[in-house]
Amino acid sequence: MASYESNGIPPKITLYTNHLCPYAQRAHIALKELDLPYEEVIIDLDRPREQWYLDLNPRGLVPIIKYSDGVLENEIITESAIVAHFLADARPSHLLPASGASPTAALFRARVAFFLDTWSAKVAPFVWKTLQAQGAEQDAVCQAWLAALANEVEPLLAGAEPFFAGRDRLTLVEVNAAPFLLRMYALAEAGLVPRSFKDGLHALPRFSRWAERTMAESSVTQVWDEKDVVERTRGRIEKTRQAAK
Repeated sequence: MASYESNGIPPKITLYTNHLCPYAQRAHIALKELDLPYEEVIIDLDRPREQWYLDLNPRGLVPIIKYSDGVLENEIITESAIVAHFLADARPSHLLPASGASPTAALFRARVAFFLDTWSAKVAPFVWKTLQAQGAEQDAVCQAWLAALANEVEPLLAGAEPFFAGRDRLTLVEVNAAPFLLRMYALAEAGLVPRSFKDGLHALPRFSRWAERTMAESSVTQVWDEKDVVERTRGRIEKTRQAAK
């Protein structure tokens, strides 16, 4: 598919990232799937951002990319979903076809957009809400989370064999969801959310099969350190609970 690379030369990309951040992980997955080389700058999220980074992104968040392709020069793109979408649009591929690539390409893009809107609005808010809750409150939040997955996401995974909409490779849907799938299962396994939550995930046949296949992809696991993520999340939870006392 066509892209706007100059004379077939890949764009020059600098990724500002932190490997423990699920949002930054989206950019890593997209870059790997698109086979795009890049330079990496690790941002320490445990320290206040230095002014040079705030000059690039006043919000101080990761990821951001600096992008040059012979036409664009040192353009800064921020926010993980936007970064992933930009990369997929700049190099149309299995992740996301160009709108005019086929008679069904525009419809597929619409289906992807609807899934991502559903994930962001109906699923993502439960992640930190669940980790902050305790006891019976946490059980109730987990049940609401599972209900959202069952009612909102499970129907959208009809035909997801092996990936979204029956595609045989990852799509932009998996790029955005995968970092959170990893954490959902890992945190349940570590006991940071009730075991019943993991059992509930397994009871969703489409979701559980799709999640298992997605989490097995090498592009998804390339910067994933389960032990470190679990321990840091545990520490963050304890710090938040102590501050609330």
